[in-house]
Amino acid sequence: MDYDKIIILGISFGLGMLIGLQRETTKNRIAGVRTFTLIAMLGTLTGFVADVFNSPLFIATIAVVLAAFLVMANVVKVKKLKEPDIGQTTEVAAILMYSIGVYLVLGDKLIGVTVGGLLAILLYVKEHLHGFIDKLKDKELSAIMTFVGISLVILPVLPDKTFGPLDVLNPRNIWLMVVLIVGISVLGYFIYKWLGKNAGLISGGVLGGIISSTATTVSFARKTKASASSGKLATFVILVAITVSLIRVLIEIFVIIPVKAKAIVLPILVLFVFMSGLCVFLFYTIGKDKKTNELPEPKNPAQFKSALIFAVIYGVILLIVAYTEKEFGNQGLYIASAIGGLANKDAITLSLSKMIAGGISTTLGWRLIMTAIISNFVFKAIIAMVIGNKVLKKWLSIFMLISVVFALLLILIWPDNWHL
Repeated sequence: MDYDKIIILGISFGLGMLIGLQRETTKNRIAGVRTFTLIAMLGTLTGFVADVFNSPLFIATIAVVLAAFLVMANVVKVKKLKEPDIGQTTEVAAILMYSIGVYLVLGDKLIGVTVGGLLAILLYVKEHLHGFIDKLKDKELSAIMTFVGISLVILPVLPDKTFGPLDVLNPRNIWLMVVLIVGISVLGYFIYKWLGKNAGLISGGVLGGIISSTATTVSFARKTKASASSGKLATFVILVAITVSLIRVLIEIFVIIPVKAKAIVLPILVLFVFMSGLCVFLFYTIGKDKKTNELPEPKNPAQFKSALIFAVIYGVILLIVAYTEKEFGNQGLYIASAIGGLANKDAITLSLSKMIAGGISTTLGWRLIMTAIISNFVFKAIIAMVIGNKVLKKWLSIFMLISVVFALLLILIWPDNWHL
């Protein structure tokens, strides 16, 4: 007995039931749980027959017959119902279900199961998806289209070769980093849209850290000028945003150097936990009678101009890091990390991660990244103190000084053999 074929039949039966159950809940008049199960089984049996007789034409013939039955069902529906549903979702799902049944036999079972599961999810979230799309504004559509252009149009056509001085500028690698950073920001932006403007203090800080901790720092520092009592609240949101921005750093490290990431991320995780503790402490000192500030509307996170600026900054940082390493060795890299942290923490993190992938030691690598983080902390604190009121200056300077001192201690005393 061929148990593999029985397993395929079982998978096909289960997927057909799953899709049919979803269609049944919509009270669909063409195909429900029984019909979709039969279509899936039809596809699987067709695949078996085609495989035995080596006849791909048989698969196409049955597909045409299935399509003809669906057309007939639609004709009957239009004639019988006064207000028939003109949508084609069920019909397309039926054809896809047949194709999945065939592919389970002739292709990769994991791919077939994955497509079936995604189909079920897509059908289930249809109403929510339509509601989300209806709420999209021009800015959100622009963000989606720009990100698609950045990732699927520009990236594939860029040359995968190094150019320029020091032989470190690779257009495709540089733009791939742009795609990564813009993708993280777009994700945070749409989480913001889902939660709404009044996301609360904690959510506001978290989303600010995901989208742009610098923009959040500037926005909340400005708001303190209009209200002297909001300084402590702004300090909390800014501190949360800066803390969450460390998660961006960790994601970037795991994406660029997944193999070496475990030897690098533990000190950064410790800093994140420490600063999270500071955020908790500050939250409970704010007081229950304070009014929650509204999270500012973020700018479009996927502007082509911003992507180009990031690409230029990243390219310049690559050159600075390569030059300082060549001329001054490891000590020069600390200077480059501090300068890069002032310019853009994401860019210097990605650049240093590339260097770690290229061969520099992980113990030096994470210390360089931590140096860039400290530099970025100082930069954000200076921005907030220049823009914000006295209360913000007082509280943020205290908490940022504690964070910087703790990060410096990690660089100086962290044992080299401590890692995940």
